[in-house]
Amino acid sequence: MLSRLCRPLGFLMPDRVRKITRALISVSDKSGLVDFARALVENKIVLVSTGGTKKTLAEAGLKVADISELTSFPEMMDGRVKTLHPKVHGGILALRDDKAHSASMREHAIEPIDLVVVNLYPFEATAEKGAAFEDCIENIDIGGPALVRAAAKNHNDVAVIVDPTDYEAVLAEIKKHGGTTLELRRRLAAKAYARTSAYDAAIANWFAGELNDDAPAWRTFGGKLAEKLRYGENPHQTAAFYQSPERRFGVASARQVQGKELSYNNINDTDAAYECAAEFGPKRTAAVAIIKHANPCGVAEGKSLLDAYRKALACDPVSTFGGVIALNRPLDAEAARAIVEIFTEVIIAPDASKEAIEIVGTKKNLRLLLAGGLPDPRARGLVFKSVAGGLLVQSRDDSVADDLALKSVTKRKPTTTELADLKFAFSVAKHVKSNTIVYAKDGATVGIGAGQMSRVDAARIAARKAEDAAKATKLKEPLTKGAVVASDAFFPFADGLLVAIEAGATAVIQPGGSIRDDEVIAAADKAGIAMVFTGVRHFRH
Repeated sequence: MLSRLCRPLGFLMPDRVRKITRALISVSDKSGLVDFARALVENKIVLVSTGGTKKTLAEAGLKVADISELTSFPEMMDGRVKTLHPKVHGGILALRDDKAHSASMREHAIEPIDLVVVNLYPFEATAEKGAAFEDCIENIDIGGPALVRAAAKNHNDVAVIVDPTDYEAVLAEIKKHGGTTLELRRRLAAKAYARTSAYDAAIANWFAGELNDDAPAWRTFGGKLAEKLRYGENPHQTAAFYQSPERRFGVASARQVQGKELSYNNINDTDAAYECAAEFGPKRTAAVAIIKHANPCGVAEGKSLLDAYRKALACDPVSTFGGVIALNRPLDAEAARAIVEIFTEVIIAPDASKEAIEIVGTKKNLRLLLAGGLPDPRARGLVFKSVAGGLLVQSRDDSVADDLALKSVTKRKPTTTELADLKFAFSVAKHVKSNTIVYAKDGATVGIGAGQMSRVDAARIAARKAEDAAKATKLKEPLTKGAVVASDAFFPFADGLLVAIEAGATAVIQPGGSIRDDEVIAAADKAGIAMVFTGVRHFRH
């Protein structure tokens, strides 16, 4: 029985055009409202509205009835109760072809409502700007979602609009058919339920945050389609990009100035790159992160973006080809000239000079994104990933190297220069897939080992990459000689540390906490290098 009733949308009933005689309009987003309502009136459709929406329409010279005229009941309780009435919901939910429903409408003088146009109180925006608790509560819409869900349920007879971008589609069908088709009403109903679901998800997650509840009994996430993508990680996979209610500078906030359409992998890599670049405060230093397959292949600080870019590029000039470049300052002309010399997929920065935009414009396919600001590495937030049958949800890794209480555990203490490089290396390690080893020198990575099953292998790969980079740039020896090294997690044995020492590392930063810490510290002391513990781990899977 269930399979017969809940048929896939591919088995649509023949389109049934429903004429619109009355529209209920109550919106917080009034973009395009007056023109849309005027077109409805021109098609002999009666308008019913509430509060601020009615005022806007009336001031535009449109004839519009107040909701109280329909219900014979005044709005009350500061507008909390206005549409929650049988004459409203009866007019929406009544099945037009059901004789008993029609009889009830006649008996109770209920007029049909054939179009519901509602967008909800701006709860997401109110919560995001950090409004007071009570202000957020007052921006939780009750009547709106009820109207939307009622109209969506009765989509066989009623059309529902929750997004002003759908005004044109409805007007086009009225012009062509004299009403709306079942196909359109079903698409609008699906969108309506998705919108109320995302709205409720935002409220639930805000409440969890206010209550400091890290594991609420139900956890939902919602987002609005930003772009349907050509494919996912691979061409046989479908994909789309959704924007969540979180207002965090990055790919979602960025304006694409030029270049090809972003792919799934572009978005993933660009997010990784920008989050890494944001670790380094732009007032203190210029910084550039170069990312390939979501892993840094070169990160550096510098006196200028050009200086930082050249240092980052030197870490792994081979892997940089076809990578994503993130900057912590507005892109300037001299950095732009250097970046466009090699093939790059994406550049992302807070902003860019007019001249820099023109320089990048010479590479038609190069994507330039201007995010409007930098994400705050200290900001709280949630990250999640899917697993079979569920979601893994955790708080964002908001630990910042400059905030850590570093503990020196070896006989030799790090020098001031080494300490600065240790913090830099650990900041980069936070953004490299585990197991991670990062060599750094003079505010730049000189070797990165990412995503290895063994920390020893990560140390060896990082050292080998430094050797390859030295050959490519015709250096006499790898830059790991005299560098510092960061490990995202503790050394379970001394073997990984010994590889780093052999590569030339003079100081080490790691979380500590292994049952063999004494053995690792002894190996460091024997080699005469400095080691500090952070007490914080940066696993990244």
